[in-house]
Amino acid sequence: MQARILIVEDDLRARALLATYLTRHGLVVLTAATGDEVDSVMDREFVSLVLLDVMLPGEDGLSICKRLGKRNIPVILLTAKGEILDRIIGLELGADDYVVKPFDPRELLARIGAVLRRQPQHLVPDDTDPVFRFGPFELDTARRRLTRAGQIIPLKKGEYAVLEALNRHAGKPMSRERLIQLSRRGNSNVTERSIDIQVSRLRRLIELDVSEPHYIQTVWGFGYVFDPAGSRQ
Repeated sequence: MQARILIVEDDLRARALLATYLTRHGLVVLTAATGDEVDSVMDREFVSLVLLDVMLPGEDGLSICKRLGKRNIPVILLTAKGEILDRIIGLELGADDYVVKPFDPRELLARIGAVLRRQPQHLVPDDTDPVFRFGPFELDTARRRLTRAGQIIPLKKGEYAVLEALNRHAGKPMSRERLIQLSRRGNSNVTERSIDIQVSRLRRLIELDVSEPHYIQTVWGFGYVFDPAGSRQ
């Protein structure tokens, strides 16, 4: 299974050298130089991870990073040595890691592997990456995004992980402990309380009436069950 890496770098030589190196190490490489090109690639290709240069012409890398957060795509920032503030802001915007230029390509490769290991089920689109549909919503697990009538509904990574777990086990009551196991993905800070918070946020996004949820229903004293038909028991 080959991961698909999108390199976003406006320097043609640097982009080509990095693409060649990653390809030699078994990765499928896609490239872009601007924010518009990023959108074009993301709309037509499956992407496992984005290597994103902060300093870009036009829309900068931090703005692109913020937008990529809505797609739940892992991001590693490529930053110049003195851009400490940009690195901090990037992490706050949802970047998974950063590498300071000039960098050893072996270090970058190791960091790519570390980030991808936290997303093992999403290396490539295959039969395990279905599209779930419920009501007017569509959950695309290959692209890790929720849409309604084609419009992306922004989800935080934890919220997406819980919604995917519920969809994959639709109709089966899921304990909070089981949802923690399925949605943790390398994050040891997930608790039963955080599961409840994420479910509450998801309900505000997909339910007509959060006081009487039809999709994510509470199993009192246990956890939750997902009903894609949206019926009340």
